[in-house]
Amino acid sequence: MTETRAAPAGAPGTTFDAIVIGAGMSGLYQLIRLRELGLRARVFEAGTGVGGTWYWNRYPGCRFDSESYSYGYSFDKDLLQEWSWSEHFAPQPETERYLNRVADKYDLRRDIQFNARVKAAEWDEASRSWTVTLEDGSRHRSRFLITAIGALSAPTMPNFPGISDFRGQSFHTGLWPKEPVDFAGKRVAVIGTGASGVQTIQEVAKMARELVVFQRTPNWCAPLGNGRIAPEEMEQIRARYDEIFRRCEETFSCFLHTPMDKNTFDASEEERNAILEKLYNERGFGIWVGNFKDMLTNREANRVISDFVANKIRQRVKDQKVAEKLIPTNHGFGTRRVPLETNYYEVYNQPNVTLVDTRETPIERITGTGIRTSERDYEFDIIVYATGFDALRGAFDRIDFRGKDGVTLKEMWKDGATSLVGMLQDGFPNMFMLLGPHAALGNIPRSIEFNVDWVTRLLRHMQANGLTRAEATPEAMAKWMDHVMEVAKGLLSMEVDSWMTGVNVNVEGRQVRRVARYTGSAPAYRGWADDIAARGYAGVALS
Repeated sequence: MTETRAAPAGAPGTTFDAIVIGAGMSGLYQLIRLRELGLRARVFEAGTGVGGTWYWNRYPGCRFDSESYSYGYSFDKDLLQEWSWSEHFAPQPETERYLNRVADKYDLRRDIQFNARVKAAEWDEASRSWTVTLEDGSRHRSRFLITAIGALSAPTMPNFPGISDFRGQSFHTGLWPKEPVDFAGKRVAVIGTGASGVQTIQEVAKMARELVVFQRTPNWCAPLGNGRIAPEEMEQIRARYDEIFRRCEETFSCFLHTPMDKNTFDASEEERNAILEKLYNERGFGIWVGNFKDMLTNREANRVISDFVANKIRQRVKDQKVAEKLIPTNHGFGTRRVPLETNYYEVYNQPNVTLVDTRETPIERITGTGIRTSERDYEFDIIVYATGFDALRGAFDRIDFRGKDGVTLKEMWKDGATSLVGMLQDGFPNMFMLLGPHAALGNIPRSIEFNVDWVTRLLRHMQANGLTRAEATPEAMAKWMDHVMEVAKGLLSMEVDSWMTGVNVNVEGRQVRRVARYTGSAPAYRGWADDIAARGYAGVALS
């Protein structure tokens, strides 16, 4: 990791052409493109270094579940040839080094202000500009405001009483300290078994004297299939980068995997089992996003893959009572995000690991010495909260965005977020959301590059035509949101409580399922956005 110093803070009232919130993958790339337009830009970053997700999430075991060579930036052909990935799914420290390399190469830090958390942003119609207020009270103006704040960047803690009473060490996976945490010989609790919990549990189990996992909802997990990348294999990957990124453009979710052109029951039982076995043992998300095309819409088809994975769990976990606790019963495989794992289920065969099902024995409170459930008190040296994020819109809710007539974004989205292709919002002129609600998700950097380039093309169009104001029209937004609702119909995932349906038991007002994300394909998403641009930005009021 390259430690960075904050760029000099602008004086109160400093004016920029564009302000970007966040110095993660989208913020860094957007800054590069803004410079190409000749715009005076400033990035405000709450952390002390670049990286976004890969700066904040440094918990044990944190790594990609997209293949490394499909994840990095594609725009810089020289960087692709210079950089070597050490593993098929790179660990967090390597990814953070990679993003620091990008910041070094393009000298990005001179336009980034670190330790600068944005508190509020307010639109002024008369001057056609935004005033951005930081937590230190400083105020900065810009013509354009670009949010690069990520879909999973607002950590949430559980609502247990007594959290502040605990006298040991405690950490949230999304706010992990830079200093190493020593688990050796310690009594450790991990609360949560989502993606970050699974990765943490795998590693902590190797070190802790005692590990107790508190699980509320088991998730369907599948093998990651990670491995080292030898130098000769890396050379072969470099030669195939054009092919790799072309493949990502074509697939449903921008991964190297995409659904088969075959339904589950088009195959015989023998053929079906062979296909599932192959997918289960291959690396990456193929078992989830490269499976039979009806797996996530046909209830019987989903039952087939769910039964298959359930039997894998039973084979891998020796104690069948524990195995059954690890098998989801309230949702089918793939209807929530699928964590990828390395020997996760084998962890529960270790004598130092205990699984507590909090549906049977709920956590009642955090105590000074540990955790109290309805059954007993546990004593711990360390508690890890792997309790996830206020996903998709949480980072927006934590900033006081005020658009025309002082209307807040939080108020406008109280009944569910809206957008135009996930990047613009009626009532908030000159604000561009690089990963706003209803942007394409999946392999995120592929969506980031498209969205940054789309916003950059719009800004270039405005420059060329002497335009200073851009705002989504209500009619275009309504048409886009109709499409968002339409493509979500029939998906089994819409019947499940998860962050992908806008549900978070730890956040007030997040208990009702909504169409919280875009569930169509990435090519379809890009088609909509490109059509808007091709028709002279139809649906965007420009003046």
